[in-house]
Amino acid sequence: MEEREGEVRWDGLCSRDAAARAAALDTIGQAVLRRAESVASGAAADGLPVPAARDGLGEALARLLMLSKRCPFPDVREKSEAILGGVQELGIRIPRPLGHGPSRFIPEKETIQVGKEDAAMHTLFAESFATLGRLDNVTLVMVFHPQYLESFLKTQHYLLQMDGPLPLHYRHYIGIMAAARHQCSYLVNLHVNDFLHVGGDPKWLNGLENAPQKLQNLGELNKMLAHRPWLITKEHIEQLLKTEENSWSLAELIHAVVLLTHYHSLASFTFGCGISPEIDCEGGHTFRPPSVSNYCICDITNGYHGVDEIHASPAGSIPVSSTESVCEVEALMEKMKQLQECRDEEEASQEEMATRFEREKRESMFVCSSEDEESAATRDVSRHFEDTSYGYKDFSRHGMHVPTFRVQDYSWEDHGYSLVNRLYPDVGQLLDEKFHIAYNLTYNTMAMHKDVDTSMLRRAIWNYIHCMFGIRYDDYDYGEINQLLDRSFKVYIKTVVCTPEKTTKRMYDSFWRQFEHSEKVHVNLLLVEARMQAELLYALRAITRYMT
Repeated sequence: MEEREGEVRWDGLCSRDAAARAAALDTIGQAVLRRAESVASGAAADGLPVPAARDGLGEALARLLMLSKRCPFPDVREKSEAILGGVQELGIRIPRPLGHGPSRFIPEKETIQVGKEDAAMHTLFAESFATLGRLDNVTLVMVFHPQYLESFLKTQHYLLQMDGPLPLHYRHYIGIMAAARHQCSYLVNLHVNDFLHVGGDPKWLNGLENAPQKLQNLGELNKMLAHRPWLITKEHIEQLLKTEENSWSLAELIHAVVLLTHYHSLASFTFGCGISPEIDCEGGHTFRPPSVSNYCICDITNGYHGVDEIHASPAGSIPVSSTESVCEVEALMEKMKQLQECRDEEEASQEEMATRFEREKRESMFVCSSEDEESAATRDVSRHFEDTSYGYKDFSRHGMHVPTFRVQDYSWEDHGYSLVNRLYPDVGQLLDEKFHIAYNLTYNTMAMHKDVDTSMLRRAIWNYIHCMFGIRYDDYDYGEINQLLDRSFKVYIKTVVCTPEKTTKRMYDSFWRQFEHSEKVHVNLLLVEARMQAELLYALRAITRYMT
């Protein structure tokens, strides 16, 4: 990519070598201070009392603010603070972060603080920083579960940066298209920056109609995967593969499908865990000084409503006695025990199991939130996709019937895995590892209880999500779902999976009120992976049918 004169280059900061980082920081510091001196002298000539951070300086200062707070290398944090201090001495306002911590739902003091992590965690943070060029808020929330985070980062790195069928700028643009389907400005902002960094054409960002026809053709598959994957047929696949000069190869299409499903499900995680804007992105910082009370109208417009309001109590905005919450945990454990005893004593017939699945599938259509809150996007993301009115619809509504997808006929393990691995080597293996880690992850705890077998509960969550997508496991008794998942939990699951942009803190607070935040993040990992696998199953089945 052509470098603009005076542009600040950040690449060297990702080095694991301290000397290389120090050299990069010296260069950055000199470039930023030169620009700051130019802005300060220009402001003085214009008679301005407080120079504004113009001419690209504001972006550089926001980046330095992020590094001073979120870089795993102490030398980078300290030097970034020193550069900001030098700019401030010139009379130029420096930015301050908005909000408190990586999540709007989880108090910052309950997340792992950068600079206070143990050696194993530091290695993971350093790896993430070296790979992404930042320690992002998704990572800082996912790190509650290091084993999963390691697998997630490895997979994402492979999809975005390693050898593959699609060029780098296509990969980031597809990420933008996918995240935009759920108005996820957090992910859109990150990938707009990455898209430009790898040489993407800025004109494409003015709207999908400005991107190549080949990417525009992917729009139909994007919207169906995101909202109604059960409608995907081999004809949709054929249309993409046989569009003359704008056609996709099978390998390219597999890469695109995996990217789309990855970012649809990551949008679910972003909203489900209340991920805050990155410090250096829109909505993550302000140049306005704090008010006397540390709370002013400019914060409200940026989505920050004050730490006291956001984290008023462990149970959020829903008052509940600790006795009531403890009873909730005890009741859930008792149900698990009773269901296990019933399993040991008798087994339902295949006919009864099928009836219970259809009943649960039907009931899942009527699980909806009574809240109409919408998340306010900080950037107009609708231009990155077409047909903005197309959203999630329960697939059996209005008399429309889609046959149940039987896992026994087409499964990830027996069919999807080998297809992905054949057309996009190693990715099937990476996805398989990530699915298994999420599904089997356990610490044998439930709230304050230890030595608990949670496999029944984890399976109920996973299978409920697949049930919402019409996917049935013949060997599972769907009667267990209603026993283990109460209505508030079902509302949260369905919202995060199907319409994540409508997730609210109230929904997050209202389920499993006595459980740890790490356990709620664990739930979100199950939602992410179950959703991704469900989307993949429908897309891969259609590709298999096209190939045969």
